[in-house]
Amino acid sequence: MNLRATAILVGSRPHGETAVIARLLTEEHGLVAGYVAGGRGRQLRPVMIPGNRVDLDLRAKSASQLPFARIELIESRAPWMTEPLPAAAITWACALTASTLPERNAFPGLYDALDGLLSAICSAPSARGWLGAMVTYEAMLLRELGYGGERPDTSGDLEAQIAVFRALHRPIARYLLADSKSDVMAARVALGERLVRMVEGG
Repeated sequence: MNLRATAILVGSRPHGETAVIARLLTEEHGLVAGYVAGGRGRQLRPVMIPGNRVDLDLRAKSASQLPFARIELIESRAPWMTEPLPAAAITWACALTASTLPERNAFPGLYDALDGLLSAICSAPSARGWLGAMVTYEAMLLRELGYGGERPDTSGDLEAQIAVFRALHRPIARYLLADSKSDVMAARVALGERLVRMVEGG
């Protein structure tokens, strides 16, 4: 696979001493993985943050080989990773995407929805501005992967949106993440707890 595209970094894990294996969502090629040399080094560490929009150059010598990825930052979402609630939302949205989508299957609608969700998280003054987009994205994932479900009603107030968020917990755990080896749902639980604390704190 050889491609050049704008992508959203949705996950990375250490590989060797300084490299990482990155997972990225592209509009035309879907979810792809690549080896990023020096991904944990000083220069690339700020780039390898979930949610960042990047310019991706992916090259492989054969179809069976993990491609080498060169990544340049286009838009950083790093400033919001220091704020507990936005950080929890970005972490969950990216972990869900990286853990559920099959590789190299295009889902252009999901790409646009995730990009819009991340932009909303980073621009809205509070969760009231993005929680509706979050549950819409989750429901869209369920539909796109063949598990049905209607578009959720996000017209209510924050407490009503949290109720919708809670209602989606079971189908996500049952259908999307039933075979997940890592406890990805822990990120959703953490997000839900922060939302409840925000409501209780006024």
